[in-house]
Order: sequence, then structure tokens, then C-alpha cells
Amino acid sequence: MKEKTMTSSLTNSHASSTYGANPVKEGEVRLNEMGSQVVEGYTCKPVDYDANRPIMHYKTLLLLCDDERCGKAGKTDKASELREILKSMGLNKGENRIKISRTGCYGACRFRQVCQVTENTKANGNIKNNALWLRHTHHFDDTKWREVFTLLSTNKILEELLDEKHFIPMKVYE
Repeated sequence: MKEKTMTSSLTNSHASSTYGANPVKEGEVRLNEMGSQVVEGYTCKPVDYDANRPIMHYKTLLLLCDDERCGKAGKTDKASELREILKSMGLNKGENRIKISRTGCYGACRFRQVCQVTENTKANGNIKNNALWLRHTHHFDDTKWREVFTLLSTNKILEELLDEKHFIPMKVYE
């Protein structure tokens, strides 16, 4: 029996040297937000690995679907764009830091591009924003994202201040 070889079409994995919008080039020295020198070909992977170093604090984690359908919906590197907005707002570090992470498929393709809001409720996150799902975020412009980031960083309740059309209804079993 002949063994089949499968190849992956994923390009957004941390193992890929093309990860991120602006990887470190040959001969370039760059520090990541934790102050560590970055490996050539990567955007944030540290040269010196310290297994005991804690992760950087975040108040809010946004899990942005970047899988096949959602990634094609926006046609841009949305995660990198959002990180740039956060940097310009000063929300990429500090007590109110908002972290953007790419994910694979959530199975909510009809609402593409989806984004799950996860609040760090062990620290200073707002429990009322935890586990909210935003839909069609590829249609959000810079102004809309800035509004969302401002609301999150100031612990305002998203469902009270954003239009209902931005949220995915969640079936809850009793």
C-alpha cells in the first residue's frame, strides 16, 4: 500500500518564517514587546527562550478567525492591521493591553470574519464582555475598531453600546 503525503497550505503558523506582516530581516536587530531580541524571519519570537518567564499581561484577548473562509473574507492581514491600531492607541502594552491572536475555524463561517472577546477576569477584565462574539468584522473600518478598543479598554459593556447586528447570538443550553 502506497503512503499518501499531505501538505499544508497554512502560512500563519508560528513555525512559518513568513508569519506576521513585518518579519525581522537578515542582519536586522529588533526587540519584541517583552524586550527580547527577535529571531530572524519572525515578528516576535525571542532569540533567548526562558521557560520560566511569565507571559505579558493582557486585559482583553481578541481571537480573530483567520482560517480559510474568514481569512479570504477580509483579503488583508487583519490581525497585523489591528495590532498597528492598538499600538497607535497605546493599548499594545500596560494595564489595559488588548492582545490579538489568530485562530483557526470556529465553525461560524456564515458570520465571517468572526472575533471572540475574552476578558482577563482574574485581573482587570470586564466579565460582561467575556465570551462575546463579533461578526462580519472584516467590514469594520479603522474607526469602528478604535471604538471597540476604546470601549474594551475602559471596561464599558459592548452589548449596551454597540449595535446588536455586530454580535453573534449564542445558543445556551439549560
